[in-house]
Amino acid sequence: MPAGGGLLCGASGLGLLLVATATGSWLQRRVPGGSASIGLWRICGGGHCGPHPGTPALWEATRVLMLLSVLMATAGLAMGLCAAAARAWRVRVRAAGATLLLAGLLALLGLGLYTAGTPRLLGPARTAWRFSWSYILGWVAAALISSAGLFHLCSAHKDSSPESSEEVGA
Repeated sequence: MPAGGGLLCGASGLGLLLVATATGSWLQRRVPGGSASIGLWRICGGGHCGPHPGTPALWEATRVLMLLSVLMATAGLAMGLCAAAARAWRVRVRAAGATLLLAGLLALLGLGLYTAGTPRLLGPARTAWRFSWSYILGWVAAALISSAGLFHLCSAHKDSSPESSEEVGA
């Protein structure tokens, strides 16, 4: 099966990316009686959760980049699955690889933006906050999705059999 490792990495990465984007533990800190957490979509503390009272543009940009990454990873994985069952698969595998690489890049941009800008947003209180498991899953997902794109591109480049030809009738 062409790009089998790419499909496995892509599916795993997409799952982790969905969890990272949807969950609310990007930042966490200990507070009296429990903990508080901040995610991309909500903030929790003192047993109560709700939407951000005012979302900074930095976090809005991170949301957009992470959502675009999820969409691109879904499209890339779908293309990779379609390529595995089709003739003239080399072009499709290349397209899947490029799409997955773009998804990984978008996730890396979103995570990097969040990493660079969040300490400034928190100000002096930043020492009490720690990056948490949702944020870490995002980095693992970005690495897996980028690897999936590379695996797809390498498998398309490596195979020179006639049935993988770019010409449909070949």
